[in-house]
Amino acid sequence: MNYKFFPHTDDDIRQMLHIAGVSSLDELYADIPEGIRFKGDYDLNSAMSEQEVRQYMDCLGMLNDQLTCFAGAGIYDHYTPAVVPSIVARSEFLTSYTPYQAEISQGTLHYIFEYQSMMAELTGMDVSNASMYDGATATAEAVLMAVAAAKKANRVLVSQTVDPKVRRVVDTYARFQGIDVVSINATDGVTDKDHMQQLIAEGGVAGVVVQAPNYYGIVEDYSGFADTIHAAKGLFIINSIAADLAILKTPHEWGADIAVGDGQSLGIPMSFGGPAIGYMCCTDKLIRKMPGRIVGMTTDNRAQRTFVLTLQAREQHIRRQKATSNICSNQSLMALFVTIYMALMGKEGLRQAAETSYAGAHYLCRELINTGLFALTYQQPFFNEFCLTYKGNVDELIDKCTAYGFLCGVRVDNDKILIAVTEKRTKEEIDELVNIIKED
Repeated sequence: MNYKFFPHTDDDIRQMLHIAGVSSLDELYADIPEGIRFKGDYDLNSAMSEQEVRQYMDCLGMLNDQLTCFAGAGIYDHYTPAVVPSIVARSEFLTSYTPYQAEISQGTLHYIFEYQSMMAELTGMDVSNASMYDGATATAEAVLMAVAAAKKANRVLVSQTVDPKVRRVVDTYARFQGIDVVSINATDGVTDKDHMQQLIAEGGVAGVVVQAPNYYGIVEDYSGFADTIHAAKGLFIINSIAADLAILKTPHEWGADIAVGDGQSLGIPMSFGGPAIGYMCCTDKLIRKMPGRIVGMTTDNRAQRTFVLTLQAREQHIRRQKATSNICSNQSLMALFVTIYMALMGKEGLRQAAETSYAGAHYLCRELINTGLFALTYQQPFFNEFCLTYKGNVDELIDKCTAYGFLCGVRVDNDKILIAVTEKRTKEEIDELVNIIKED
């Protein structure tokens, strides 16, 4: 059967089937069991006008519950200045693609250069690449970097206080690269330094991965970590939520070799889970091991400032087996998004948003503990996210709050919940959430 929206002619299909060594489409899919084949009619609406489509999509959108969000665990409800989506939607940005031809891609190359400059300053590191897909895959790529730099070592240590979602992605990447990923124990919610030293002493460690703040929102003290890791010829990798670095110690200040994490907190809406953006920064000596690409600034033959792809450690340009990574086109549209956000907010704006988030989180934590229904799970300093032990069932608590229009947190265990506060949450919203929870 021919469909007008399929570009292939009958002759095209015959040629493709011939190359595949089959005589018909049915034969091509012969290996699919009859029992799982769909043989009915698709439940598709009849044709609609543009106005009818818009109304239909609006109705679908209204089915979503717009909850007041106190959940975090990697994705956070931060404020997005109204001008950001307007600038991002400009055609020269929205339709831009990988800037292979520098002569016609100066706008794209320019904003990527500014993104790199801002992320390098935010993390304190020497260089930044042109962004990654998300924080989890950026961390996994950092693990590959550490092993590539070590050459003979293939063990990577990952703290148990790293987000479990990130750990699962690291495990997936490592599994097919022959990398041995070993967990560092956690004690009272923080990385057990003695256990890390014990594992390093066993030898063969290419790198160590920690998170700041960690999965439980705790601000860990990584003093001495870099010295111990570097003495064993390993690399120190720190995963951080980007917005938190406006106040907290930078990866550079902790002595990190590679800084990675998610940049969604820099004004990117949650959008029911994505898209986000991963960042990766490192020291100068690791620049050749960094995946993706790096944009640099130079001058043309008329002495005018121009931007070019200075480094492209990508499999399209070199032999695949020699590539640092097989990452292809990244989400540079999201890099533009956070670049505009950081430019608008400035250093003081980023700091103010972080301070407001911190104050709100500590106020909410105190109020919840005062209800007598909660206790702080770990007696450790936290930033804008914290883990509480609840005297009840967390699933029931989340369902109850959802019914009132609040997403009160992320379940960690049957009696443990992770709660986050951003600068968007007002005192009135916090007080209302506490009152809902106190109700019998």
